[in-house]
Amino acid sequence: MKFLVFGKNGQLGTEFSQYFEINNYTYLSLSKTECDITNFKLVEKIIKDYKPNVVINCSAYNLVDKAEEEFKEAFEVNAFAIKNLGLLCQEYKCFLIHYSTDYVFDGTKQDFYTEEDLPNPLSIYAKSKYAGEKFIKETLEHYLIFRVSWVYGKGKQNFLYKLNQWAATHSMLKIAVDEFSVPTSTRTIVEITLKALKQGLTGLYHLTNSGYASRYEWSKEYLKLKQVDKLIYPAYQSDFNLPAKRPKWSVMSNQKISKILNTDIPLWNEELKLMVREMDI
Repeated sequence: MKFLVFGKNGQLGTEFSQYFEINNYTYLSLSKTECDITNFKLVEKIIKDYKPNVVINCSAYNLVDKAEEEFKEAFEVNAFAIKNLGLLCQEYKCFLIHYSTDYVFDGTKQDFYTEEDLPNPLSIYAKSKYAGEKFIKETLEHYLIFRVSWVYGKGKQNFLYKLNQWAATHSMLKIAVDEFSVPTSTRTIVEITLKALKQGLTGLYHLTNSGYASRYEWSKEYLKLKQVDKLIYPAYQSDFNLPAKRPKWSVMSNQKISKILNTDIPLWNEELKLMVREMDI
């Protein structure tokens, strides 16, 4: 089986590439500079020439606040390029795996979000990601879409990297105590993705670690594991006055996929401990 990965330099693309390399998979992993997924002709040439069985899209426009102004760029990458990718996978008979976000929900549900809940995205970023989901469903009969949340791993495009930067330059950190989701490692995403593929799953699933936390709880746990002594002040989401609206509660249930795969997905804090110890996140 041959894998084609878009978004090689992102944290999820990096995790896939490392896993494939260690486990001797046949794969081609491409960065944005090597292949921008908005370039239809180039994407088609690569798929036509390489003939992958599975295309894994780890490319995304994920600058949540900047997307409020750069809405055209966000939709080009997160929606229209995904529609074209779906069309190409249909034409060249490739199986498409794509990643969406917990931000497709508005945060008003007082329970875990399931795959049956109707999205109501609040920001341009979230709307573009939801549009990408719908395009895949309209274009392909067989696919895998995984909604993920608060993803962290090797790389700079995640909250923990930013937290490290803030901790190095500030005596006190203000972190939202009223924003909840599920911190999820790139390792968990890769492992569950490949299990789902191996068992022939198709459709849309929520793929997170288990449990949930506020950003405040997540930050405290992480800095404790890193043995960084810092005062963390419990602030509110509204204190930061960010351009993009974010759901205060976007906690998704992973029960559907864990039951189908008959696997226990680790709790977010247990996985975080392993990631800090084993991968020096």
